[in-house]
Amino acid sequence: MDAHSRGRGENVDPADQWVLNPDTGEYELRLGHSSPQSPIPGPRGPRPPGPGKSGAGNPRGRSAAPGRAPGQPGRGTGPGRETPEPEAPGREVPPQRRRRSTPEEPPGRRGRRPVKRKGKARKVLLWGSGTLAFLVLATGVGGYLYLEHLNDNITSVSDDGAGTGGFSKDKAINILLIGTDKRTGSGNEGYGDKGSAGHADTTILLHVSKDRSNATALSIPRDLIVDVPDCPTEQEDGSQKVIPGSPGVRFNTSLGQGGRTPSCTMRTVTELTGITPDNFMVADFNAVKTLTSAVGGVEVCLAKDIDDPDSHLKLPKGTHTIEGEDALAFVRTRHSVGLGGDLSRIGLQQQFLSALMRKLKSNDTLTSPSKMIKLAEAGTEALTVDSQLDNINKLKDLGLELGKLNVKNLTFTTVPVVDNPAEKVKATVVLDSAQAPQVFDLIRNDVSFTEVKQQKKKEAAAVAARLEGEKAPASEVRVRILNGGAVGGSAQATLSWLQVQQGVTKSENAGNAPAPLARTTLEYAPDQADQARRLAEIMGLSGSALKPGESVTNAQGVPAMTLTLGKDFKGAGVSLTPPDKAPDDIKKSTADKVECAQ
Repeated sequence: MDAHSRGRGENVDPADQWVLNPDTGEYELRLGHSSPQSPIPGPRGPRPPGPGKSGAGNPRGRSAAPGRAPGQPGRGTGPGRETPEPEAPGREVPPQRRRRSTPEEPPGRRGRRPVKRKGKARKVLLWGSGTLAFLVLATGVGGYLYLEHLNDNITSVSDDGAGTGGFSKDKAINILLIGTDKRTGSGNEGYGDKGSAGHADTTILLHVSKDRSNATALSIPRDLIVDVPDCPTEQEDGSQKVIPGSPGVRFNTSLGQGGRTPSCTMRTVTELTGITPDNFMVADFNAVKTLTSAVGGVEVCLAKDIDDPDSHLKLPKGTHTIEGEDALAFVRTRHSVGLGGDLSRIGLQQQFLSALMRKLKSNDTLTSPSKMIKLAEAGTEALTVDSQLDNINKLKDLGLELGKLNVKNLTFTTVPVVDNPAEKVKATVVLDSAQAPQVFDLIRNDVSFTEVKQQKKKEAAAVAARLEGEKAPASEVRVRILNGGAVGGSAQATLSWLQVQQGVTKSENAGNAPAPLARTTLEYAPDQADQARRLAEIMGLSGSALKPGESVTNAQGVPAMTLTLGKDFKGAGVSLTPPDKAPDDIKKSTADKVECAQ
C-alpha cells in the first residue's frame, strides 16, 4: 500500500493528489480532505528526519531489456492501482538480486521561498528520476513514505568491483545502459529467444561531460567480435566465482551466458574502449512499454511503410505517436529498415531515444505531477541497477546531473565497425581500426561530438598557456620516469628512447608509481617550466598533462621533474595530445533533430 492510501482506501493514485494553487502558482500535495496542502518548496534546506522504514521490501524480481535511456523509468504498477501486473516467472538475468536494507535518510525542506507566480513549476520540476525523487522528498511525511515505497521497488546487483565505485558530481559520468533479449514479463512471449538465458542485446555507453554541457551515447553492436575477460562474480550465497573469459566472441555473450552478470558486460566494455563505466542500468522489455505510456507516447517518423512480422510493427509512412506495444515493436524492428541487420536497428533505436529525450524534457511532461509520478513508479520498477546506485536518493542525484543536459548537445553514435573479413557469409563485425580508436579517445578525453560553448574559457586558456614560452635544450631536461599504469617495461623503454634518440641524457628510471593513473602527467617546479615545455614537445603531451607543483630529488641528489606514464601511454614517441573535436566522417546524430527511419 502506498503512503497516500494509508487509512483512506487503497485505490487513490498519488498523482491525483497534486493540485495547482492559483494564489501561489505552486503545485501542492493534498494528502486528504482534512489535511493541509503541502507546497513544493525550493530545492534546498534541511528538515527534521522523517519516520523510519515501514513495510517489507518488494519481492518481485526483474530482468533486462533494450532501448533504455539514462534515468528513464519503465515497467510498474503504480501506487493505488486495483490490479497489479502478474508476476513473471523464471527471471534469471541478472541472477543475483538484493534489496537495500536501510534507505538513506532523505534531505528535507525549508520554509517556502518568495512567490514567483510565473514559471515557478518549471523551475522546480527539473527532469527524470531526479525530479520525482525531489518532489516526494519535498512533501513532508507523506512524501517520505512514498519515497520508501520507491526504494522498495529498486532491485540491485553487485558491480563486482568492475566499475569506478559510482559517479561523482564533479567529474565526467559514464553510465552503461544494458538491454537483454530474454523473454520475461507478461505479454513478452513473442520477443527474444525462447529458452535463452539472455544476451546483451542492446548496449549504450552514455558519457556525460564534466561540465555537463554535452553528452555522447555510444551504441555497441551486439555482433561485434570482442574479447570477454575473466569476470569475478558474486554468487547468490555471497561467495565469489570467476566466470572464465572468452576471446573472439560476440559482444552480446558478455551477459547471461555461463552465469555472466552485468558486471561482466561492464568489464568487457572497459576492455574494448579503455573507458571504465561508473554505473550500469539494466531494463526489461516492459520498460519501453510503460515509459512511453507514462509520457503519453513519443513521436517517431518513418520514410516508408513498415510491416514487420518478426517485431509485429505495422505502421504506414509518416509521423506517428507510439507507446506501449507499438513502441517496443519499433525498437525491436530490424528486417524492415536499412539493410535489415543489427546496425540498421541501432539507428532506429537511436531515433527512438532521441524522441524520448525530447518528450522527457518537454514542458508538458516536466510540469505534470501526474506524469512525473508515473515515471518514478515505472522507472524504479523496471530498472535493475548496480550496487553503487541502489536507492532513490542516488538515482535522484544522477537524474539531476543528467537534467542539466541540452538535447541539442546529446550525440548518438555507434562504435565504428567493418564486416568481419574472416567470414564468407557476413554475420559479425570487427572494429574499424582507423575510426574506432578516435571515437574512444574523444570520449576518454571528454571531448564533445557537437559544437558547444566553452564554459571554462579562462581555465582552458591557462592550461594551454603552460605550453607557451621558452623551451630549455633537451640536454638540460632533468626528469625521473615512473610507470603509473602503462604496459610493463614502458618506463625503461621511454628512458632509452629519450636518451638515445632525443638527447635527454639527464633522465632516469624511477620504477613504479605509488598508485596507477588514468592519464600521463608531468609534474614540475616553477623554475623548471622551460624544461617541462621541452619535454612536452618531445613526448607529445598536452597542456592538461603538465602539473605545476614541486620537483623531486633524483638519484644524484639534484632536483628533477617527474614523468608518470599513465594507462593512456601508448609507447615512446606516440603523441598523447588528445583530439579537440570529432572527425567530420564519424556518423552521428543529435537528440534535438527529428530523423525519419529509412
